[in-house]
Amino acid sequence: MPQLDTSTWFTTIVSSLITLFVLFQLKISSQTFPLPPSPKSLTTMKVKNPWELKWTKIYLPHSLPQQ
Repeated sequence: MPQLDTSTWFTTIVSSLITLFVLFQLKISSQTFPLPPSPKSLTTMKVKNPWELKWTKIYLPHSLPQQ
C-alpha cells in the first residue's frame, strides 16, 4: 500500500490562503460605499397666507365702547 505524499500540502494550503486573501481584498476595494450624511440647511420658505394679505382691525375687549 503506497503512502500519501504530504510534502506539498503546506505550500498548497498557504498559496490557497494567500490567493483567497488577495481575491477578497480586490472584491472589497471595488465596492463603493455611500457617503456619510451631511447636515442640510434648515431655511424655511415663508408662505403668504390669504389672511395675511388683508388688513383686519383687531378689537381688544378693553377698547370697545362702554355701554
